[in-house]
Amino acid sequence: MRLVTVNSGSTSIKLAAFEAGAGTARADAQLRRLAAVHHEGTHLDPAVELRAFLAQLPGPPAALVHRVVHGAERFTHPVRIDDAVRAGIGDLAALAPLHNPLALRWIDAARELCDRSVAQVAAFDTAYFASLPRVAAEYALPPALGWDVGVRRYGFHGLAHQAMWQRWCEVHPALENGGRLISLQLGGGCSITARDRTGPRDTSMGFSPLEGLVMATRSGDVDAAVVPYLTGRLGIAPQRLIESFNRESGLLGMGGRSNPSELLAEDSARGRLAVDLYCYRIRKYIGAYLAVLGGCDGIVFGGGVGEHVPQIRAHALAGLNWAGIEVDPAANAAARGGDARISPAGSRVAVWAVTVAEEPIMVREALDVLGNAGA
Repeated sequence: MRLVTVNSGSTSIKLAAFEAGAGTARADAQLRRLAAVHHEGTHLDPAVELRAFLAQLPGPPAALVHRVVHGAERFTHPVRIDDAVRAGIGDLAALAPLHNPLALRWIDAARELCDRSVAQVAAFDTAYFASLPRVAAEYALPPALGWDVGVRRYGFHGLAHQAMWQRWCEVHPALENGGRLISLQLGGGCSITARDRTGPRDTSMGFSPLEGLVMATRSGDVDAAVVPYLTGRLGIAPQRLIESFNRESGLLGMGGRSNPSELLAEDSARGRLAVDLYCYRIRKYIGAYLAVLGGCDGIVFGGGVGEHVPQIRAHALAGLNWAGIEVDPAANAAARGGDARISPAGSRVAVWAVTVAEEPIMVREALDVLGNAGA
């Protein structure tokens, strides 16, 4: 069975095709990658890119699997996309304005291009965090303004954090279910997750992908009272402010560039402050999650920045020796893609940089959906 994954992020699109071996359990299905492309940018034409990619394959796939960032409480498992599911994803667009509308463009193009016999499946980033402990998921609001109306912390980058945890388990098989792990997805969007043997215990993104760490163009944590203050002080509409917090803030807003590597190379006072705040926020969350987990066995970096920018990893972990967190300078400098341990061999906490493989998870989730539907 051939399946195609459509992994649309806020700043990139990754398309891949896989062949799943027959006669094995879906969770253990042998997957063979047939083709893959990665394009940067948000102004690509989904129909053009999908048509070109599908033309490389020996025949039509059984399914296209779409990464969708926000599923809220409605979508806590992967689902086959029909008109009702498509409408539900659209209803959540305001909560993930950089992601859900973009995913819908790719979904619509795929449904238009492919025969109805080709299944369209949605895999949701929020699903990984559906069972967060309530103390981590609930805001301190009256139920009528919070939990009862779906205002809660959903968590995002679930596929990425799941992939990092799975890779960690592979390289540390002696730890029961991975032990205690802190994983960092650092790319255009950034998030950090704490999980123990039972599953995720906390994560930095909340009601939307805007909460938490400083990101490329997103502010991360901001006091909610800032919105009415700026509305009154500057006359900026609340929705315009949220748009600015999503698209014009973070590294871009502080330092003038959204890429931390460019800010490091530029070495301006403004850029240094942006990078310092970016790394400080990471270090602050690591400290909080050490408290949540009671220490940790490992820290894993993934994403474009997490995998390829050693200066950010070193800066973010600076001063954490007291917690058993150390970085080997030579190993860290050499780790620029691929899987590599970047902490000294004898350190109490193992620190790794890994390639985040979301697509095999997406494929297996689609196999579950197709199998349960009798496809």
